Amino acid sequence: MKKLVIAYSGGLDTSYCAVSLSKEYDVHAVSVNTGGFTTEEIKHIESNAYKMGVTTYKNIDAVATFYNKVVKYLIFGNVLKNSTYPLSVSAERIIQAIEIIEYAKSIDAEYIAHGSTGAGNDQVRFDMIFQTLAPNIKIITPIRDQKLARQEEIDYLKSEGIDMNWEKSKYSVNKGLWGTSVGGVETLKSEKPLPSEAYPSQLEKEGEEKVTLTFKNGEFVALNGQENAPEVNIENLNNIASKFAIGRDIHVGDTIVGTKGRVGFEAAAALITVKAHHLLEKHTLTKWQLQHKEYLSSFYGMHLHEGQYLDPVMRDTEAFLQSSQKMVSGNVIVSLKPYHFTLDGIVSKHDLMSSAFSTYGEENKAWTADDAKGFIKIIGNQNKIYRQVNNS
Repeated sequence: MKKLVIAYSGGLDTSYCAVSLSKEYDVHAVSVNTGGFTTEEIKHIESNAYKMGVTTYKNIDAVATFYNKVVKYLIFGNVLKNSTYPLSVSAERIIQAIEIIEYAKSIDAEYIAHGSTGAGNDQVRFDMIFQTLAPNIKIITPIRDQKLARQEEIDYLKSEGIDMNWEKSKYSVNKGLWGTSVGGVETLKSEKPLPSEAYPSQLEKEGEEKVTLTFKNGEFVALNGQENAPEVNIENLNNIASKFAIGRDIHVGDTIVGTKGRVGFEAAAALITVKAHHLLEKHTLTKWQLQHKEYLSSFYGMHLHEGQYLDPVMRDTEAFLQSSQKMVSGNVIVSLKPYHFTLDGIVSKHDLMSSAFSTYGEENKAWTADDAKGFIKIIGNQNKIYRQVNNS
C-alpha cells in the first residue's frame, strides 16, 4: 500500500478521511500542536487516531515555532484583521501545513491528505504550502472531492463501527496559542450573536485585577515581573484573563475564495498583548514609524490570511517589523474586568512624552513663541498658495 500522511485533528472530517483512506493507503496521521492542548487531550487524539485505522500517529509540538515564525510578527505589527480578529486560526494553519509537509517528506510519503471542504480558506492554505514545498507529493481531499455533508460522514463512520457521538457537538471549536475560534449555526447567518455558553471560557472572576506586561524590543518577555519565553507568557496571561471572559467577539471578513464569512472567537491574551504592545509603540516610536508600520502591518496580516506566507515579500516585511522594535521596551499596566480590559499606562525609558521638552497643551521648553509663529507660517504655505492660485 502506498504511504499517505494525513493532517489529523481528531474531528469528524479528518476521522472520515482516516477511516476511508486506510482501506487504500498506508495512513500515517500527524497533528501539530500550536497551543491550546493538554497532554491528556493529545493522548486522546492519538488513541482515536488508531481507532480510525492509521498505521502511525505523531504529534508535533510547534508552539515555540508558531510564536517565532508568525505570532511574534503579528504582535510587532499589532495585526487585527478588519480591526477585530487576531488571525487566530489562519495563522496556525500556515505553521501546521509546513510542519506536516516536512514530516511527509521525511518519511517519503507519496500522498498527503487533509479534511478541508471546498468552501473555506484552509483548503487554499494547505494546498498552496504543500504544492510549494513538495510539488511531487499528491494531495488528496475526500471531503472536498466527494462534496460530503456532515451527516453522510457520520453515517459512514457508524457503518464502520465507529460511533463517537459526533452529533453532540453543537459548536465547532479550534483552540490555539493565539486564540480560539467558535463556529455554530448562529455564525452561518448575519443577524444572531453566539450565546455566552458557546465560548470556551466562562466568567469566573468579578471585580478588577491589574497585570503588568513587560516588553523588550517588542517581545513579551515577562508577566507581572516573572520572566518566561513569550509563548509561555501568552499562555499564562490567557489563563488569568480568560477567567474574566475577556476577548469574545465575532469576526466578519472576506474569504480567500471570495465569499463573506462570519466566525466567533475568544482571544483574551492575543487582544491584550496586541493592544498593550500598540500603546507602548505610541509612546516610543516616531510619527512616521507609526504611519508606515500601520499599512505594512495590514499588508502582512492580509497576505498571511490569504496563505501567501512563503512569498519572499513576507520575509522583507518581517525585517522591517523587526527593525521597528529596537526601542519598544518597557512595562504596560492593564486592568482586567469582567468581559473587558483597559490600558492604564506605560513605563519606559524610551517614552517620547519626556517632560524635558514639553507638556502637551501646557508648556514648551524647547522653542520660543516666535519659533512657533514662524513654523506655523511656513507649514501653512502650501495651502495658502493653492487657495490664492485657484481663487478658492
